[in-house]
Amino acid sequence: MNSLRKIREEKGMTQVQLAAAANVTQGMISAYENGVLPTLPIALRISRILGASLE
Repeated sequence: MNSLRKIREEKGMTQVQLAAAANVTQGMISAYENGVLPTLPIALRISRILGASLE
């Protein structure tokens, strides 16, 4: 399982909730969970929201 999806689900967030918090579309969260790499600013934003590192 994709680590982004795993962490998001552990935090109890839906793709829609994470997308809203990160100011991206739900489709982009889905793409990131399926292997598309986000830009660094978006990756940092998502990592802060989820309280996770970028490793």
